[in-house]
Amino acid sequence: MNNRWKNIKEEVLGKKYNLSAVAADDKLMKKLNTAYRKKAKTTNVLSFPLSETEGEIFINLPLAKKEAKEAGLPEKDYADYLFIHSLLHLKGYDHGEKMKKEERRLIKKLKININI
Repeated sequence: MNNRWKNIKEEVLGKKYNLSAVAADDKLMKKLNTAYRKKAKTTNVLSFPLSETEGEIFINLPLAKKEAKEAGLPEKDYADYLFIHSLLHLKGYDHGEKMKKEERRLIKKLKININI
């Protein structure tokens, strides 16, 4: 994990949280998404909380790069956003307005150049 993501992880989950981050491709993401979410398609991120202080995330960087390009967004900033999104899932957030509000707060605080 690069220093930027380490800092983001500490901001969202704290220094004592043990995180494993895996770069994955479409094939692995589809397999995991099918097995754990019963959705037979690829996805950009998956989060797996293992305990209150430990979790694992998978990020599909090739798909993130494609999505960023399609949306006209900087790839690095979009990847940072996906990382934040996955960390919030580990923290217990579900998709919805509360999660969006927290994503916006973190994006602003961490100076990530993206609008969601």
